[in-house]
Amino acid sequence: MTRALLSLGSNLGDRSAYLKGALDGLGDSVVVVSGISETPPWGDADQPAYLNAVVLVTDPAADPRAWLDRARALETAAERVRDPERRFGPRTLDVDVIMVWDADGTPVISDDPELTLPHPRAHVRAFVLEPWLEIQPDATLPGRGPVADLRKAADGGSGAGG
Repeated sequence: MTRALLSLGSNLGDRSAYLKGALDGLGDSVVVVSGISETPPWGDADQPAYLNAVVLVTDPAADPRAWLDRARALETAAERVRDPERRFGPRTLDVDVIMVWDADGTPVISDDPELTLPHPRAHVRAFVLEPWLEIQPDATLPGRGPVADLRKAADGGSGAGG
C-alpha cells in the first residue's frame, strides 16, 4: 500500500468542475482533501488565477509510478493541452505528485527525471504548502524540513499559485 499527496490546480474553463472531476476520478482512494483556494499563477504570470487544493490518497496496489499514471490520466480526462512553449502556462487541470509514502510510512525518494520525489519545487510553492498544512499540520518534506517552516519561508510571489 502506498499513500500519496497530490496537488490539484485549474485555471481554465470551469475550474471547480475540473477539480471535482479529478476528485471523482480518484474515487475511493481519497483519504482527505484540503480546502480550495484561489491563487495567482506561478512561473508564468500572463494567465488567469488558479484554484488549488491538495489531496491525500491511498491505494493498496499503487506504486509511485501508478500515482504518476493516475495524475496524467486525470489531466487527459480534463482535456489538458500541454504547450511546450509555456511549461507553466494555463491548464484545465494540473495534477502533481508531491510525495509518496510506502506501506510502512517511509517517504519514497526518487531522482528519476520523470518522477522526482518529493516534488522538486514543492518547498517554494505556497499553493502546495498551505493546503498541505491544513490536512497534515505536522508534515515534513524530506530534505527540506517541516512544512510549517517552509510555508513561512515561501515567497508569496514565486510560490503563490499554479
